[in-house]
Amino acid sequence: MSHGQRLNKLSKILIANRGEIACRVMKTARKMNIKTVAVFSDADRHSLHVKMADEAHYIGPSPASESYLRQDKLLEIIKKTGAQAVHPGYGFLSEQAPFAEALAAQGVEFIGPPASAIADMGSKSASKRIMIDAGVSCIPGYHGDNQDEAYLKEQADQVGYPIIIKAVSGGGGKGMRMVFHEKDFMAALRSAKEESIKAFNDDRVILERFFDFQPRHVEVQVMADSHGNALYFSNRDCSVQRRHQKIIEEAPAPGLTPEEHREIGEMAVRAAKAVGYKSAGTVEFIMDTVERKFYFMEMNTRLQVEHPITELVTGVDLVELQLRVSQGEKLPITQDDINVHGHAFEARVYAEDPANNFMPGSGDVKYLSTPAETDNVRIDTSIRQGDAVSVFYDPMIAKLVVWAPDRLSSLSLLHSKLQEYHVVGLSTNIKFLKDLATHPQFESADVHTDFITQHGDSLFPATPNLSDENLALTAVSYLLSQTGKVSVSPWTKSLFSRLNIDHVEELKLKDGDTDIDVKIRCVAPSYFVSVDGRPEVELSADVTVDDNVIVGSGNSADRKLECKIVQDGDNLHVFCDGNETVLSRHVPKYQKADEESGLDDGVASVEGLVQKIFAGVGDVVKRGDVILQVNVMKMLFDIPAHKDGVISSICFNEGDRVSKGQLLYELDE
Repeated sequence: MSHGQRLNKLSKILIANRGEIACRVMKTARKMNIKTVAVFSDADRHSLHVKMADEAHYIGPSPASESYLRQDKLLEIIKKTGAQAVHPGYGFLSEQAPFAEALAAQGVEFIGPPASAIADMGSKSASKRIMIDAGVSCIPGYHGDNQDEAYLKEQADQVGYPIIIKAVSGGGGKGMRMVFHEKDFMAALRSAKEESIKAFNDDRVILERFFDFQPRHVEVQVMADSHGNALYFSNRDCSVQRRHQKIIEEAPAPGLTPEEHREIGEMAVRAAKAVGYKSAGTVEFIMDTVERKFYFMEMNTRLQVEHPITELVTGVDLVELQLRVSQGEKLPITQDDINVHGHAFEARVYAEDPANNFMPGSGDVKYLSTPAETDNVRIDTSIRQGDAVSVFYDPMIAKLVVWAPDRLSSLSLLHSKLQEYHVVGLSTNIKFLKDLATHPQFESADVHTDFITQHGDSLFPATPNLSDENLALTAVSYLLSQTGKVSVSPWTKSLFSRLNIDHVEELKLKDGDTDIDVKIRCVAPSYFVSVDGRPEVELSADVTVDDNVIVGSGNSADRKLECKIVQDGDNLHVFCDGNETVLSRHVPKYQKADEESGLDDGVASVEGLVQKIFAGVGDVVKRGDVILQVNVMKMLFDIPAHKDGVISSICFNEGDRVSKGQLLYELDE
């Protein structure tokens, strides 16, 4: 799509962000011959966005409050580098009106909406009033300024239960609580306010009725210029979420009629114009799937994480339009020029543990292998093999984005590419995403905001056990790799020292708590492998070794076999048939130094900060009583007693940082 002649006003911009979004903005800036300035914290000193930028400047220690949220330091760097404009990305200062005002005071362009629009839409209470005046439907609730707890309780009772408490300045599920019964309201209110003040330095809340039907989350991408023009770029469905945070998105939203697509798009444009909007923004709606009605939730006054799927179905570079609009250009297209082609999905690959309530994770990425990027497959990331997912920031590793001519083809492509996404070193949600992509209800587009809860039993199936054939190839490949040769075969392998003689090698493995006993005979050119005494599998095998990665391929009587083994200490991460199985080399119990330590519980399962301690040494607690609270990336997690007992030790103080595996408390019987 031709976007006309650029005015060429910008020559250098500063990106006040980090990670994949900083890299994303840099790619378009480079295409437009605009130089970029990166900022980095201690944790990000060697990050990809630092390497990609034309110049990079240190901004402070790792905590965001001491680096990426420091407006004063950013303003110093802007002055020092001569940057003419600032792209805020998403998160951090992207929706902070005072930052936009501070830039304007220095004559620096904020690549985003006016400060007034940020303020209007950043307040969930003010935005609802503005939308009602603009004729945009809103969810029933309380959006006023009176924050007295008793008054809020009265309002909640009037609106009716179930009800949602939302932080006025909130986003990403932070400061949000669901209340199903009147008796639970006050505790939920105080919890929401406490989390909100930590995340946004603002404990004001609004109340909204929670629809007890199965609503969908549908949002509209808008773009506006400073000449009064505003357009909508199709829409996206983001209904499937965990902890009120998006995990998979698609464009366009499936199942809408042409009239509904137009209706929600025009409502979004009215919303943008009502606040004098400029730049990229997203208007979010709850869709009543029974009455087929849309209700305004909020407007995100920035580029969204999920913007790539809109780019793939419209063919428009939204960052380029942002940069053009920030220079005072008119939007070079009209609504009629925007056509939607095909279907796109975005899957967010996170360092998290879906089986443990999607607990955020952190740690080193010891091995990373991703699908190849093509015109139809895009990976937005800043994480490379050897990088760390830091406890200080969001645990997203990458966004895997795919496009195909229709929804089912796109979903099939997504699943195929997820099978090629291999990460070792920390827990990820890749398996969950694969299971989601093949779930019958998701395939049929029967999506809603309670999808994961409703289908929890079928969304978390156990990983299929390795077949005897795959175990055989794994065992042979591992044993052959121990020669240290780059390429090995039965003819070059000295391990089986007497070819054509029944010499048996034995390998003991464990799959979780299950022992696996593998016996291997080599009768060149084949291997005969028995798993746990079952009948032998005959196969051929060719093996290549590259550092800690073993790739085995071969043939059995029935089929072609392939596996990849990534060694991580005593663990063998086996990628085979699209699944990952973690095996370990068998270590006798007497060799485990900490086997009898007894520290099964009271141990941190995540890395974070001790937010609050509720009990002390000598206190008597019962199983389930909350002893302390850990802040993991601004999400608060209660740490309960694992048994009845008397607290003999609290191992940390409030504000201390804890690492995964550290002992938090001790109990005596």
